[in-house]
Amino acid sequence: MKASKLIVLLILIISNRVYAQGNSIKAFPSPAIGSALVLPQIQVVPIKDVKNARNYELYIELPEDYSEHNNKHYPVIYYTDANWHLEMLSGSTEYMLEDVILVGISWQLDVNEALKKDVGAHLSRFRDYSMSKHSNPEIQNKYQFGQANKHVDFIRNDVIKYVENTYRTDPNSRTYFGYSLSGEFGAYILLTQPDTFNNYIIGSPTLKGEIDYLSELNTKFGPFDASDVNSSLKANVYVAYGSQEKAEVTEPIDAFVKLLKQRRDNGLSVKKEVIPGDHGTAFPTTAVHSVAWLSTLLSPVVPDNYDVSFWDMPHLNNPYVTTTPEDRNDGILVDTLAVNSKDRDAFLNLSKAIFDGNYGNYDALLISHKNKLVFESYYKKGRINLPHGQASAVKGYTSLVLGRAIQMGYLSMEDLHKPLTHFLKDVNTETLTKGYEKMTLHKALTMHGGLNIDPDKWQVIKTDSTRLKGQGLVQALLEESKPITDESQTYLYGNYNPILVMSVIDAVVPGTAQDFIKTELFDKLGITNYKWSNHISGLPEAGWRASIMSRDMVKLGNLVLNKGQLNGEQLISVKYLKNATSGLVKPAIDWMPKHYSYGYFWYHTPVTVGDKTYDATLAWGGGGQRVIVVEALDLTIVISGYDRDDDKIMTPIFETVIPAFVQ
Repeated sequence: MKASKLIVLLILIISNRVYAQGNSIKAFPSPAIGSALVLPQIQVVPIKDVKNARNYELYIELPEDYSEHNNKHYPVIYYTDANWHLEMLSGSTEYMLEDVILVGISWQLDVNEALKKDVGAHLSRFRDYSMSKHSNPEIQNKYQFGQANKHVDFIRNDVIKYVENTYRTDPNSRTYFGYSLSGEFGAYILLTQPDTFNNYIIGSPTLKGEIDYLSELNTKFGPFDASDVNSSLKANVYVAYGSQEKAEVTEPIDAFVKLLKQRRDNGLSVKKEVIPGDHGTAFPTTAVHSVAWLSTLLSPVVPDNYDVSFWDMPHLNNPYVTTTPEDRNDGILVDTLAVNSKDRDAFLNLSKAIFDGNYGNYDALLISHKNKLVFESYYKKGRINLPHGQASAVKGYTSLVLGRAIQMGYLSMEDLHKPLTHFLKDVNTETLTKGYEKMTLHKALTMHGGLNIDPDKWQVIKTDSTRLKGQGLVQALLEESKPITDESQTYLYGNYNPILVMSVIDAVVPGTAQDFIKTELFDKLGITNYKWSNHISGLPEAGWRASIMSRDMVKLGNLVLNKGQLNGEQLISVKYLKNATSGLVKPAIDWMPKHYSYGYFWYHTPVTVGDKTYDATLAWGGGGQRVIVVEALDLTIVISGYDRDDDKIMTPIFETVIPAFVQ
């Protein structure tokens, strides 16, 4: 089976056979007489458009193991222009997406024979896939353009209902594939009845002259409102066209993609790709690439070489939830969730609520108990092996890097109270603002640095990479600030404090701070798949702009849980870590919950369960990245998200997750 499909796939790619599928009325040449290719497992099923009394066929291909797994439900790819696309999609999915049902929808069978002889068997596609009537009355009368609305009703009411009533399908994983004119049909479905499919593959759509109409459809659907889940298109969209296609083809496609992205729709993921070739030769590669893209949203594991920006990552069609996490040989110990059935059901219900968006936009929830991962779940853009963007949680990781430097003797606990400039030998103290010596590591770590810099002036300075290089950053900050006084050293979140701490780390450790983070913390924890961006100064960012995997966030949390020890080695100073995770200061700021206090870039809060109170410490990044440690319960909880109201998720964490582990 696979060998025959591979031959078909290679022939199609190598030959780059041309699919002249535009809004053209040219007749196709008759195929040479010979034996037809018959693919095993293809079922040809007659089906009728009941409302419009039109006859079609479905070409249904089931996975090879379909009959062996009676309880398994499969994603479905529905594709139009079935006669043209069957072989390519069959071959592509066989090697990249085996567990999927393919449903090809033929052209209408019972059409006017004279026209069919004149145009070809594909006659009905001009009527069924186009959204607007033709401007030429004679052509319009002959081919009846602009009946996409009727065809989508047929697909919804007859095709999908038949398939889902007959086969074991996953109704949350429906995909549409269309190319050229049938790509236009996909764009029409998306903006009229988006819930028809979860995923849309739209190759080289013929959108010339249709952007105004698509904009009108978008307006009718309404703008996206984060508080209203029904305002979202809730779709993953892949759009492609050939690099050699004419501007009159590509410009409307670009306008369509822009229209989708301007919705700023959290439930809508859009990826555009320009494929080498013209309108015809780009087709085979479009099919292969789009199937590869589709595989990334049907599985919680992406290919190791998958390279896409976080914002282009498609949403999972279904949540991935397990109470028996897999041992992936990544340094994470695993076990089975051991809580009572009521709490287990509560976790599963919470997962469904997260996936449904009841708590905002979250991608992962992981729970480690007694240093073993016992619950692992991914939603939306979350993947097991894909780094997730980190905002201010990076501050917490920076704090651990400093604790590592102290443990290795490059700094002492007493050094936390010395002026920063004591460690920065390249800084000229003669030009610094009055009171600069009040700026210490302790003050910076607790957000009490006291800098007061004119923001407009700094807007200009912060782009000067020459002046800010290395310790020049601290030089500039302490030169441009107003005098630092006891009164100015009050809690002010951010305010350059994290990068000041990173400046000291870079100054005292051998090599660079980048090297130190890698070799002395991340390598030891087995964290290899990560990104940590640099500041304009050349230093690693200390407060945001990093990405690590959710499983690796668990490793950092467990390091805190174990008082800085890893496999018998003391990585982080015990004394430092105690200060870092304690409530040293009580910030009086509106956005921080009143029961939170602050240590060294880590938060502290009491959690009450019944008549008992437990101390929780956490690294917290805006958007919902949190590493939560409850030492008394041997518990590490990780959540990853990109939500604006990122405190809402903490209610179920405090009321559902943590209480389940209280004996």
